[in-house]
Amino acid sequence: MSAVYAPRDADEIQIKQQVARIAEGIRAKDLEGLRAIYATDVVSFDVEPPLQHVGVEAKLKNWANVFAVFRDADYEVRGLSVAVGDDVAFGHCFGRLHGTLMNGTATMGIWVRVTFCFRKLDGAWQIVHDQASVPFDVLSGRGVADLEP
Repeated sequence: MSAVYAPRDADEIQIKQQVARIAEGIRAKDLEGLRAIYATDVVSFDVEPPLQHVGVEAKLKNWANVFAVFRDADYEVRGLSVAVGDDVAFGHCFGRLHGTLMNGTATMGIWVRVTFCFRKLDGAWQIVHDQASVPFDVLSGRGVADLEP
């Protein structure tokens, strides 16, 4: 019976490794390393405007903007859960970008909710869609940035 689940387990491990590579790429400020994680036509609903970023170049521009602000950046992932199909998978977790800004100020960042959608393309799992969001207070319309998982 375990042989039936072995391919799914291997896929889940590969997907979790891709998420870990995002953190590694951020720490190293490695845009080319990050490029390999995303499909060329990725659609990203990131925390910064506009409402959507389409294509890997737009996604990498977001990361380049982060690298321009941080002298040392880190990314923490908590509670990653993954569901895997034959060639489509999704995962969700909490993520926190933090580190030292270019002016020397340390920042703990804020926790965001992250959803990843993957497709198996040419044998490799790549992100085709991601979304990072901040909860908001309905009455004030303002983001709530002090929550922790």
